[in-house]
Amino acid sequence: MLTLIVAALAGCAQTSEWLSGRGNASSTDPIILGAPEADVYLEELYALAAGDPATQAEIFIDAEAAAKLTPGPSTNLRFALVLASPGHAESDPERAQSMLRELLTQTELMTPAEISLATIHLRSVEELIVLIAEARRLRETNSRAARTEEAAINQRIATVESDNRRLRRELAEAEDKLEAITSIERSIRENQ
Repeated sequence: MLTLIVAALAGCAQTSEWLSGRGNASSTDPIILGAPEADVYLEELYALAAGDPATQAEIFIDAEAAAKLTPGPSTNLRFALVLASPGHAESDPERAQSMLRELLTQTELMTPAEISLATIHLRSVEELIVLIAEARRLRETNSRAARTEEAAINQRIATVESDNRRLRRELAEAEDKLEAITSIERSIRENQ
């Protein structure tokens, strides 16, 4: 009887955990041999984001080599996540986007955590690509506007310089005429 009561209480506890969402999800997740835990990916992404350029280069080289030497969903995901991470010299959002899309077509070979990481980073990298394109467009627009403004300023300067040359020439002609008139007046006065 005691055994029956203990079993009933244990079943109630598990049912309670399941209903409240605290159940152990990993026990129902498929097990894929050799697939790293999500924490492994996250720790490497943190080291990549917080690391100095030498650490970042080391992580990139290691991830790239692993993806080339032992290609598979886990190594390709690791490399794609490194490529998708901004803030280091080897960041390549377009290549990461392509790799992540390809990985998400092979979800049966990935753990739920890997699928989640791939999906999240794919959305993130797609947004980053849009932002990069918009920033490039704005730079080009600003550059064009600056060139147009510079051309307009140069045109105004050329016009002002031309006007100054014309006014100097007219002033010189007026001074010559004034000198000629003054000279004529002097000679008239002398002749009188």
